[in-house]
Amino acid sequence: MEYRRLGKTGLKVSEISLGSWLTYGKSVENNTAERIIHKAYELGINFFDSANVYESGEGERVMAKALKQYDRSSYVITTKAFWPMGEGVNDRGLSRKHVFEQLHASLKRMELDYVDIFYCHRYDPETPVEETLRTIDDLLRQGKILYAGVSEWSAAQIQEALNIADKFLLDRIVVNQPQYNMLYRHIEKEIIPVSEKNGISQVVFSPLAQGVLTGKYKGGAVPENSRAANSDINMWVTNFINEPTLQKVDALEKLAKELELTLPELALAWVLRQPNVASAIVGASRPEQIEANVKAAGIRLTAETIEKIENILALRKRGPC
Repeated sequence: MEYRRLGKTGLKVSEISLGSWLTYGKSVENNTAERIIHKAYELGINFFDSANVYESGEGERVMAKALKQYDRSSYVITTKAFWPMGEGVNDRGLSRKHVFEQLHASLKRMELDYVDIFYCHRYDPETPVEETLRTIDDLLRQGKILYAGVSEWSAAQIQEALNIADKFLLDRIVVNQPQYNMLYRHIEKEIIPVSEKNGISQVVFSPLAQGVLTGKYKGGAVPENSRAANSDINMWVTNFINEPTLQKVDALEKLAKELELTLPELALAWVLRQPNVASAIVGASRPEQIEANVKAAGIRLTAETIEKIENILALRKRGPC
């Protein structure tokens, strides 16, 4: 495993990290989930991603339980808040009340004293950014959060948060968690430049485009038990399942074979070619999947290979928003 610094901090995270969205606490049995998490840890993954909204907290609970046997200093665990966690008018968003209550609820579920990273899971147009950042700053000072981040914020929203933090001498955000893969590259134009300028890393989700960049959807066929067959995320996957995209995937797979790599290894290595990316979050429903994905850590693509990939992707129109 290879490790990278998170932004300008001293924290080092594994290039491949393990996420729990729509797997742990739901589609993957708890015993299997624990075996996957143990395998990830054994392979050098020290970065584990979750959120309060993942199966209403069950994703957090399963992940933290599996990690409990390890020294707390040896892994980095995250959670998030924004999405609804109840029917009440204050059971969502980034208000001081919701952030405060959800962070403590997450800590209770995970039986932890602190989380390493707390993300604002989306931008909340109904709450002043200053209110959210002051709340997070308080929790940082209390030692319940070590680092602050955001997820899927625009470049302008990230800059707004930085300006407010500097104005009121609050701790700055150090990480953004966006979707990023060969087929969806929107962060390259504005988000990466503003992040690089301000010492913010990307920790990206969906680096394999919800499984499309594994080659499993050849000809548009949807295998049973695949992500595309799951009604909860079908809309995410089907954005990529179309003839032009699948033609690119076929061409990428051929290139991977020429390089004696698997398509997932090539796709993950391509994401990690970007120095502003600290880690790529993968999901897994079997331990073997983690073993396969971890092989991408440390692979460095040549300029010639990157150019070949760009030529393949050049025929791809702008990805889904």
